[in-house]
Amino acid sequence: MFTPQTFGGALAMIIITAICWGSWANTYKGVKNYPFELFYWDYAVGIFLTALIYALTLGNIGDDPSSFLNNVRSADASNIGWALLAGVIFNLANLLLVAGIDMVGMATAFPVAIGIALVIGVVLSYVQQPKGNVMMLTAGVVCAVVAVILDGKAYEQVASGKAVSRKGLIVSVVSGVLMGTWAPFSTRALTHGNALGEYSVCVFLTLGALLSCPLWNTYLMKHPLIGQPVAFSGFFDGPARGHLLGLLGGAIWSTGLVFFSIASHYTGVAISYAIGQSAPMVAALWGIFAWKEFAGANRKARAYLALMFIFYILAILLVARANTAS
Repeated sequence: MFTPQTFGGALAMIIITAICWGSWANTYKGVKNYPFELFYWDYAVGIFLTALIYALTLGNIGDDPSSFLNNVRSADASNIGWALLAGVIFNLANLLLVAGIDMVGMATAFPVAIGIALVIGVVLSYVQQPKGNVMMLTAGVVCAVVAVILDGKAYEQVASGKAVSRKGLIVSVVSGVLMGTWAPFSTRALTHGNALGEYSVCVFLTLGALLSCPLWNTYLMKHPLIGQPVAFSGFFDGPARGHLLGLLGGAIWSTGLVFFSIASHYTGVAISYAIGQSAPMVAALWGIFAWKEFAGANRKARAYLALMFIFYILAILLVARANTAS
């Protein structure tokens, strides 16, 4: 099984995680007039297939007990259950995140949802696997919270007074609360009893997400948060571009998940999760420069955005420092 052997290698993988997690939503933004509920079926298939491919290749090197297939045979059934549950929770959180992007844009939905998730996920993961300097981690989390507040202030300057936008912010907050709880469940699967390995956790987490789609996604198709109910027949009538981009979006996110999980073997889940969840900074850059979501913003909004980036960078540096600080 391949894992990084140095902190530099692990850090590089976590940075790639942040880029993947902050960029996958561009695949949905690239589909025009295609409901996200339909896009999401392909996305869910994409995350599972990609995790399985990584597990059967990089995760199955050698015939030692840690290789993917041997690890699955020896792991406790309860740990497989925890990983599946993490995927079920993640899937609902991610569906709400995509809905939030639909309502308020990438530059806002990502920082709000993932910033909240960062705080919850780091704290709960550290409780289960206390690895890293707690003071540095705390300082990094505080900086992330400040960045989320600053992003909200920037958004107020360009989109105040829109009822649907307020609903979008609420959806993003709920997404963040849920998003912060999947990592602790996967941490438990990695650390208790006959534990799952990093690749195995990714496979069962994404499988849980895929299997829960008939529950979460079907409900949102019938009771959408925005727009009209969506019929499943639209999936088969959808554009080929929409299907391909859905699979690609899933592959990008799942690559980030696998790299996050592999890096956590070296750094611990709390540190890996905290740096990986700097994805909002990447998403905000896409939203600002590629999708022009803050076009025409006033000077105050731009100042808030600049400060948001500064505090996210501080959060990353502090959390990275937590790996080596005494």
